[in-house]
Amino acid sequence: MHNNTARIKLIASMAIFGTLPLFVRNISVSSGELALYRATLAAALLIIYFLAAGKKLNMREIKKELPLLFFSGAAMGINWILLFQSYRYTTVSISTLSYYFAPVIVTVLCPILFRERLTAKQLICSVMATAGLILVVLFQKDGGAAQAESHLLGVLFGLGAALFYAAVIILNKYIKNVGGIERTFFQFIAAIIVLVPYVLLTDGINLGSLGGIGWGCLITVGLIHTGITYCLYFSSLRELNGQETAILSYIDPLVAVIVSVAILGEPIALPQIAGGILILGFTLWNELGSSKK
Repeated sequence: MHNNTARIKLIASMAIFGTLPLFVRNISVSSGELALYRATLAAALLIIYFLAAGKKLNMREIKKELPLLFFSGAAMGINWILLFQSYRYTTVSISTLSYYFAPVIVTVLCPILFRERLTAKQLICSVMATAGLILVVLFQKDGGAAQAESHLLGVLFGLGAALFYAAVIILNKYIKNVGGIERTFFQFIAAIIVLVPYVLLTDGINLGSLGGIGWGCLITVGLIHTGITYCLYFSSLRELNGQETAILSYIDPLVAVIVSVAILGEPIALPQIAGGILILGFTLWNELGSSKK
């Protein structure tokens, strides 16, 4: 019974994550400003959750991990900025597929950072996922030089987001004594600390430019797609094994691609579909192998 509830939570969180671009597209502020509001709203919601649940933070343990929490939170904030920028330059499908190259980056870096052995299977998965990325980058619907340049920028921003998400994953490997929701809360706070000066020094605060739809989408992204969804995600991980989590996590990119093609009407070429299958298929195969351990 507990496992069924956990599965529902994880499926719901992944499906909600997949609809994120649909709301981001309707928020007319800069990517940095949007990332700041996302972190702020989510952190505020978690404070309410801690108070309502009577949950006390173990500051003694958290203090030991503060530097790692800060750097991982900063990486999370930069990751959001780059992902939102990617949505502005290319289709949601291409942004998502570029972003899901993060597991390959982690696979390549772990042998260097943790002295883990790179297996033949991991090497094959990395090479095939890279081949998929090449298909995604090179083959697109013909739209002229300007569109090709915009597409390439979108892919580069997506890969930048993947790089910083990989940094979040790797930094979290070092955090041993802080629970999932508490960890996320402090990462939100760290993201806010980093994003406030960035926003003030770049585009500034432009909330006045938002209309009713923009405000509704911003609140949804902050409270639903970040605060509530992160809580659902982390609470589900306790009840599910690694293999099941890995499989269900791929609901996110599948929903994002469906949103891109079916709702937003964005084009995607057949070679790009093949590239997406290579990226998602081989990264999933790689994760299934590692999750058994």
